[in-house]
Amino acid sequence: MTIFAAAVDDLFADPNIARDAVWRAGGTGAPVMVRVILRRPDRIGNFGETRLLAATTVIEVRTAEVPALSEGDGFEFNGESFIVQGEPVRDGERLVWTAEVVAL
Repeated sequence: MTIFAAAVDDLFADPNIARDAVWRAGGTGAPVMVRVILRRPDRIGNFGETRLLAATTVIEVRTAEVPALSEGDGFEFNGESFIVQGEPVRDGERLVWTAEVVAL
């Protein structure tokens, strides 16, 4: 295990940063318990001379727990359900998926 993998495992084990969730492939697959990090950053976009501010929701999940994350996959935690919107991306070490999600 690399030092990066150990650091990622520590982050996802921290109850102040990560939380338990259920992942479902395709949104309806068999439930799999995973740990996720939830972020809700604001994104700024431009349309002509107008700046637009949009709230987003981003989930990070370890590739060790979810080897293949795809658009349409679902996550559930704290009574909320989310679906992956767009193509997820992996970090440079291929340890963590990052995906923009929308609430159902």
